[in-house]
Amino acid sequence: MKRRVVVTGLGALTPLGNSVGESWKNAIAGKSGIGPITKFDSSSYKTRIAGEIKNFDPLQYLNKQEVRHYDDFILYSLVSAEMALADAKLTVASEFSERTGVIIGSAIGGLATLEDEFKKLLEAGPRKISPFAVPAILANLASGQVSIKFGAKGPINCTVTACAAGTSAIGDAYKTIAYGDADVMITGGVEAAVTPLAVGGFGSMRAISVRNDEPQKASRPFDKDRDGFIIGEGCGIVILEELSFALNRGAHIYAELVGYGCTSDAFHMAAPPPGHEGAARSMRIAIKDAGLNPENIDYINAHGTSTPLNDLYETQAIKSLFGEHAEKLMVSSTKSMTGHMLGATGGIEAIFTVKTLQEGIIPPTINLDNPGEGCDLDYVPKVSRHKEIKTAMSNTFGFGGVNAVLLFKKFNDTH
Repeated sequence: MKRRVVVTGLGALTPLGNSVGESWKNAIAGKSGIGPITKFDSSSYKTRIAGEIKNFDPLQYLNKQEVRHYDDFILYSLVSAEMALADAKLTVASEFSERTGVIIGSAIGGLATLEDEFKKLLEAGPRKISPFAVPAILANLASGQVSIKFGAKGPINCTVTACAAGTSAIGDAYKTIAYGDADVMITGGVEAAVTPLAVGGFGSMRAISVRNDEPQKASRPFDKDRDGFIIGEGCGIVILEELSFALNRGAHIYAELVGYGCTSDAFHMAAPPPGHEGAARSMRIAIKDAGLNPENIDYINAHGTSTPLNDLYETQAIKSLFGEHAEKLMVSSTKSMTGHMLGATGGIEAIFTVKTLQEGIIPPTINLDNPGEGCDLDYVPKVSRHKEIKTAMSNTFGFGGVNAVLLFKKFNDTH
């Protein structure tokens, strides 16, 4: 029998702010976190803008040795996990440490460290490579270092499902609790890939926007003038608990996680198929897992990357699954403000989805001046909307054809 799983803590670093509160405040205000790249000299690149974390000082949370030896994606994970545990008012005690696990997803891991250490190898030889290089590069070391720091001895894993990694992590953590393998999970997604190789590589694919003169208008999901996504960085961590465990300790419950769906397109390494049947199927599976019907869904935090094919095909998938109800759905893309944070996306957008349920405010899709052909849903354009909702879905899709969907519900202790 599936156990109930609730969200009790949130922690985030995003291009919109260095906390959940600041990020959410700016999201519902419709502010953009996109600006010129500062992490490296991008003057020779096609794209010179990104969604960077700003004014982040890891020494407020970590010691100098940790900051010196860890890649940014690990630092972001440690800080966000600390925020989330503090928000949940939870310390991993010895009596339940073996029932507390960690799953943090990342598409790329320590790419900045990899680039730096490879440069040392080429310029000065192997003796100059840091002994901390490999642990700083490996994608699973976000989960590993969080587990070590906070004493979580239960199930540990790392999802590497490209742009769906954060959602895959939360979905796997949800199942870990629901089917009895843990009572608490520290989970989410992280990415720190605003680097020369990533920006150059996505530029060569013609996947990212070149609207360099208007960075705050560059990410424009569902708009007819969209020309690619904006790469971003960040981390979103949620604390999941089995319901009775959370109630017994008097935890504050933000929402209930009731469904998860994951499918593959089996189509193309980077492009979604027309109609995006795989996305529709993953949404259908999440709804079935929750014991709901499509007409029960009130809001979707869309994948909405600002790429021509993804936005159109996600719209088609929603319309094919929801039928007439699609006209009543509110759908918005917070990537219009954060950019696309790759593996961090699922974690941060799960947090935004939970906050939407909690506060009854739908974050907008900014920069939506003229909807593109075939993009004809209610995308909550430009301005946030006050509307009480009971169920909310978060969509993420990734390279390799992976589709991952989470379904959250307002917590009701009588159900």
